[in-house]
Amino acid sequence: MTTTSLAASNAAVITDPTVQIPTFHGLKSTTSLALARHVRFFPPPAFPSSSNSSSPLLVRAISTPAKPGVAAEPKRSKVEIFKEHSNFIRYPLNEELLTDAPNLNEAATQLIKFHGSYQQYNREERGQRSYSFMLRTKNPCGKVSNQLYLTMDDLADQFGIGTLRLTTRQTFQLHGVLKKDMKTVMSTIIRSMGSTLGACGDLNRNVLAPAAPIMRKDYLFAQKTAEDIAALLTPQSGFYYDMWVDGERFMSAEPPEVVKARNDNSHGTNFPDSPEPIYGTQFLPRKFKIAVTVPTDNSVDILTNDLGVVVISDAEGEPQGFNIYVGGGMGRTHRLESTFARLGEPLGYVPKEDILYAVKAIVVAQRENGRRDDRKYSRLKYLISSWGIEKFRSVVEQYYGKKFEPFRELPEWKFESYLGWHEQGDGNLYCGLHVDSGRIAGKMKKTLREVIEKYNLDVRITPHQNIILTNIRNAWKRPIATALAQGGLLNPRYVDPLNITAMACPAFPLCPLAITEAERGIPDILKRVRAIFEKVGLEYSESVVIRITGCPNGCARPYMAELGLVGDGPNSYQIWLGGKPNQTSLARTFMDKVKIHDLEKVLEPLFYHWKRKRYSKESFGDFTNRLGFEKLKDLVEKWDGSVPAPTRYNLRLFADKDTYEAMDDLARVQNKNAHQLAMEIIRNYVAAHK
Repeated sequence: MTTTSLAASNAAVITDPTVQIPTFHGLKSTTSLALARHVRFFPPPAFPSSSNSSSPLLVRAISTPAKPGVAAEPKRSKVEIFKEHSNFIRYPLNEELLTDAPNLNEAATQLIKFHGSYQQYNREERGQRSYSFMLRTKNPCGKVSNQLYLTMDDLADQFGIGTLRLTTRQTFQLHGVLKKDMKTVMSTIIRSMGSTLGACGDLNRNVLAPAAPIMRKDYLFAQKTAEDIAALLTPQSGFYYDMWVDGERFMSAEPPEVVKARNDNSHGTNFPDSPEPIYGTQFLPRKFKIAVTVPTDNSVDILTNDLGVVVISDAEGEPQGFNIYVGGGMGRTHRLESTFARLGEPLGYVPKEDILYAVKAIVVAQRENGRRDDRKYSRLKYLISSWGIEKFRSVVEQYYGKKFEPFRELPEWKFESYLGWHEQGDGNLYCGLHVDSGRIAGKMKKTLREVIEKYNLDVRITPHQNIILTNIRNAWKRPIATALAQGGLLNPRYVDPLNITAMACPAFPLCPLAITEAERGIPDILKRVRAIFEKVGLEYSESVVIRITGCPNGCARPYMAELGLVGDGPNSYQIWLGGKPNQTSLARTFMDKVKIHDLEKVLEPLFYHWKRKRYSKESFGDFTNRLGFEKLKDLVEKWDGSVPAPTRYNLRLFADKDTYEAMDDLARVQNKNAHQLAMEIIRNYVAAHK
């Protein structure tokens, strides 16, 4: 996608006269605020808020103008106060974990996020709340060792709800852990060389990178860079290990270049003598998301991140440096137009040896200037939207100590799923497996466990909630493929194309933010879309990118979809249209408050006219943008539901009972019947051999 089109997409939001983003210019020194009236205070080490406070471009201000002659304290959110008085994310969580109560108090509930966990309760149960905790791992590049996978599989059965969930940020989520079991579960993950540190909270989250184990210089370099960035921005004060393994450290040796970059304070980025040299007592204003990739490979949804890093190689394939995007983000609030989804935009290029320093400079610019008074506006995208990219670049360059070079030209992005069997490039194979909504459960879970354990395989989690089995010898391919198929993990050519690109967040019953269904509702919605396709005459091999979330926070990145459904009420969705199949354009709101039972009234006319009025190879998202929403709404309003029925043939598919029963067993794993699965297989076979 071009710089011009990116800017135009974001400008459509920020130039809207109805969008007003309150200005906030910086974080006042936390040591000057006497706010210990309501929260027990553990004094932090003495250090300044920033050693660059004298810089002419760094304006420190409060969120609203102060009256002349009145010394006003900056307004801060409650979470900022919790962080300041937590003794680096320890108190009161350390005391709350020792109580007999099944839940944590308000402050501890916020702090445990930094440790990689959210407190939840089953919202469908009436009466007394039954509290539990969701744990999220941190796996840069989605890499999961054999030992860690087997550990997570065991923990799901012993302490969770019997399922594992693969997330859109290449991690595991383990649901249903009771408070009394938290230390056991956390310590087990840590001792298996896993971690949940920083998987949630106001700091750098899991760093994405292409999950495929392709032995190519640029892919390997992208994955190493993601791991180095994750190490650079890992908290250093030890609160995580103090809490869960009594202070014992389980950390692999860090590359010397990571240690050097973290400790470097030549441009005023660090808090001197602090146990958290980059984060200080306050950490970041909100979550911070980073992805690294190579040109063309948009398996990571690069433009949706706070910081996107793209490897740039020379003609011989040797990595030379990085293009950097900044300011992407999905979260927004219904009926509040000053909150919005936003695409990342080009910041510049840096040589490969400077990437850690550039990343650190960007993080520090957000740390010092991101809003801390209203968490709705605390992400980096709002700072850049308020300042503009030129001012943001100037401030970052102060911390970087250099000017950014011009952004290098990139080819078109392409969505990569990495499903199916592929050569790694080292003589081994990898196998990408589709997992609906990332939920590993039942027979699928048992089969994956058996295969991964028997062949001692490492795995990778993809940003689209799928799993890749790696380092498979050629001789193992047939027995592994057979075992996977018997467990319902079919070759992707036998999976409905709609399912391949679809995503959904967990939503009900455990997510406290959910307004309506997402993960539990998407199987039926995809079946209904498939039925509409058949009704209007669309080919089985055709597809659209569908993403569903139960609230507007956008965890499944619905604002990049060709068809996004965002929960806006009970059994009701806001419909978004206009994203691209390669995830390079923001969708826009098409309709509000569409009830789940009325989806056909909206989708049938849209797909019918796409079938008949599209240009050659025109995607659904491009079609909706070309026709325009006013025209599309007119087509929906005039739709009477009558479509010339395509010719259907009622052929007998099964000649014997054994074949039918075997097909029926496979179909049940995918929540289908034998006839549906057989038709999918036949259609895919015919399409593949046309």
